[in-house]
Amino acid sequence: MDTPIIRVADLHKSYQLGDVTVHALRGVSLELARGTFATVVGASGSGKSTFMNILGLLDHPTSGQYFLEGEDVSGFDKDRRAVLRNRKIGFVFQSFNLLPRTTAIENVELPLLYSDKPARPAERHAKSQGLLAAVGLGERSHHTPNQLSGGQQQRVAIARALVNDPEILLADEPTGNLDSRTSIEIMDVLQRLNRERSITIILITHEQDIAEYGQRIIAFRDGRVVRDEAVTRTREAAEELRALPPPEVEVAT
Repeated sequence: MDTPIIRVADLHKSYQLGDVTVHALRGVSLELARGTFATVVGASGSGKSTFMNILGLLDHPTSGQYFLEGEDVSGFDKDRRAVLRNRKIGFVFQSFNLLPRTTAIENVELPLLYSDKPARPAERHAKSQGLLAAVGLGERSHHTPNQLSGGQQQRVAIARALVNDPEILLADEPTGNLDSRTSIEIMDVLQRLNRERSITIILITHEQDIAEYGQRIIAFRDGRVVRDEAVTRTREAAEELRALPPPEVEVAT
């Protein structure tokens, strides 16, 4: 049996705010197989963002264990977490976080400049161009963010998250700043990348229709997992794109 790419066991996270102890996670245990597309849902304060931060090695649990590819990384210090994070994990956020005066391809190349495996400029360029093509922006690689629509900017951010060949992609509300039609396009891109590249994707959302693009929905409430179930309509939702009218205003030119 294959080792789960992610396994957490009795995960707890507490914060001290003055005299008050906030229990963000209360005994979370679950496993994710390699290549899973999981969506995480829950109200504000449910613990889903804390959970994502721990999976992304941006934070560590108060107690419990986090196994990444079978290795217990729960007690790793900040430096060891940073090295592992750069090698294994890509991030996509609600805010695109693109450099405004830098072209799409230069934004995608940026993580390679800080990689522990340096690449030649021509190699960086070719790899970044290939990823932009993979997300449908091959012809806009020399556009700056202000020349791209919100959905196109998010595609650049996805390509940038993939440039270091991560095994896990963590997406925190990636459609939060997008209209419905563009949100569906982005989710279709993520589904395709998961299917074609076998990337494990964990996506936070508060929208049920977006959650159903994954293969598995994990619902949080008060720091606990209250629902964990398979999704039965992962591809059906993408067909909704055809039923939506085109946006009245096209942002990109």
